[in-house]
Amino acid sequence: MTSILPSLGFAGIGLMGLPMCRRLLAAGYPLTVWNRNPDKCAQLQAAGARLAESPAQLAEACEVVVLCLADTGVVREVVFGAHGIAQGGQPGGLLIDCSSVEAGATRQMAAQLAADCGMRWVDAPVSGGVGGAEAGTLAIMAGGSVADVQRAEPILLALGQRVTHMGAVGAGQVTKTCNQMIVACNALVIAEVVALAERSGVDAGRIAQALAGGFADSKPLQFLAPQMAASQFEPVKWHVRTLLKDLDGAVKLAHQAGSATPISALAAQLMRQHGSQGYLQKDPATLVHLYREKA
Repeated sequence: MTSILPSLGFAGIGLMGLPMCRRLLAAGYPLTVWNRNPDKCAQLQAAGARLAESPAQLAEACEVVVLCLADTGVVREVVFGAHGIAQGGQPGGLLIDCSSVEAGATRQMAAQLAADCGMRWVDAPVSGGVGGAEAGTLAIMAGGSVADVQRAEPILLALGQRVTHMGAVGAGQVTKTCNQMIVACNALVIAEVVALAERSGVDAGRIAQALAGGFADSKPLQFLAPQMAASQFEPVKWHVRTLLKDLDGAVKLAHQAGSATPISALAAQLMRQHGSQGYLQKDPATLVHLYREKA
């Protein structure tokens, strides 16, 4: 006997949202999509998705709504703004937020949404980039009640290799902050390494190959180092502004928790310096320019 899949709504058809929606359609989910610029939904409509005119309409039409949005402010606007999800949500509905946003704000928004319309909230930020979204190999860290995360898990497993329940609402976002601290600091060190190798007369394009399998190896090393060495900055797979936003969030979270994060604070300063030179919308592979331009 075939189980009936829940109707899904998806808001945020960007670099990550588009391949995530493709995977949900391929898994057989009835999908309705919304994006501030509806033109970005055209490919999904051609593949069988419906188009909602507003987040409220998305929530009215679907049992579960998934978000993949830019930051805390955008999530708050889409959920609680004019014609937002809270206006169309129904008791028993579920919101799964795959965005990377502030943990404290997530807890506040989850409580407000439950009070406004009875919808439940699972924060389920993802890691793995566009490649992981396309391949369905994202790492997903979830916060919410046991029952809500269990309800979200089959949907999330269409997008990722595993779902790890980290605790109550907000715990997924804390875990994603930790993830981004490692990724952003790693990216900056990789840029230093490539520039140092180049100035020292070593073929920087072979750094990733030479270090593969050793303690210094990582996924960021394997795709960032060759891009940096080859000055291959297009197509943009992710954004400097995203890493800066997450580093700033990490410093804020650490302050609230009374924890020291000096390395991440320095990384935020360097990322901001790089972004101020016109690189906010560019790929983090451009971080190598921080060190090349000082030669």
